[in-house]
Amino acid sequence: MIAILLPWLQFFVCAMLIGFAGHKLTRYAGVISRRTGLPSSWIGLVLLSTATSLPELFTGISSVTLFDAPDIAMGDALGSCILNLALLVALDALSRDESIYCRINQSHVLTAGFGVILIGIVGLTILTAGTIVGRAIYHFSAYTPLIILLYFVAMRATFMHERRLAITAPAGDDADPLTLRQAMVRYLAAAIVVAIAGSLLPSAGLQIAAVTGWQASFVGTLFIAMATSLPEFVVIVSALRRNSADMAIAALLGSNLFDILVIALDDLAYTKGSIFAAVSPANAASALAAVIMNGIFVVALLYQPRNRLFGTIGWTSMSLASVYFVSAYFIYLYGA
Repeated sequence: MIAILLPWLQFFVCAMLIGFAGHKLTRYAGVISRRTGLPSSWIGLVLLSTATSLPELFTGISSVTLFDAPDIAMGDALGSCILNLALLVALDALSRDESIYCRINQSHVLTAGFGVILIGIVGLTILTAGTIVGRAIYHFSAYTPLIILLYFVAMRATFMHERRLAITAPAGDDADPLTLRQAMVRYLAAAIVVAIAGSLLPSAGLQIAAVTGWQASFVGTLFIAMATSLPEFVVIVSALRRNSADMAIAALLGSNLFDILVIALDDLAYTKGSIFAAVSPANAASALAAVIMNGIFVVALLYQPRNRLFGTIGWTSMSLASVYFVSAYFIYLYGA
């Protein structure tokens, strides 16, 4: 009985640490945004998305180097992508006055578009791994350098786009006494807590898979991704309460871009060959789901639907939730 409960206990302790540190990250990022004058959406895209994705980074690297569990690494990264987009449902429900898509800047379309490209490349690489199209260079995929390059292109393009639009940080209530230096030091400390807790998750995930008999890809996609996405959830709730909806959206979309970069780094760290060839092809279903959910987000952002079911969520949220649960069920059935 103890052997069954210990992995779950380790899982929940790591999850709570990640959630607590994620809450602190939002506060310190907000202070950095106000002290530097940088756009809150840019702070969300770079600082918050990077920090909240540290669990995926350390989970992935430790999965492929210490535990030889590439499915945990891939399932966690792609599962986090679809879960991040599913968190838009919670964000929409928490936005009581009007739909969240009517409150945010349409410049987020650019980030979502890059997300479609990067996630699509990952899905295609999984399906073509082992063929001449998806051939490996040394021990990693030929597409891995392209993914890394496109990530930095996306960051630069987004920054230049927002600078052209002259999007500035909101004035807001600046009652926080922290200086820029204090905020940066505490931001780094919270990020370290997130990183350490994230590095311990693969061990718990493998033990949960062993005691339950579930597939590693399913555990990675659902449970590990859920734990490593706790910072994103805490961040969007905190940002919305601070009237920074654009920071929340940017953090979610930026986390997806960083998660794809994590997959590329996992591939470089996995020395037994390309990670895309080592994982279950069922992971491509998560990539396809993330592409569809990005498309739904873009349509909603441009159309700005105002009708809401029971005054809580709209058709966009219903569609996002449906795609998420269907993809999770598919991974559960076919994640061999």
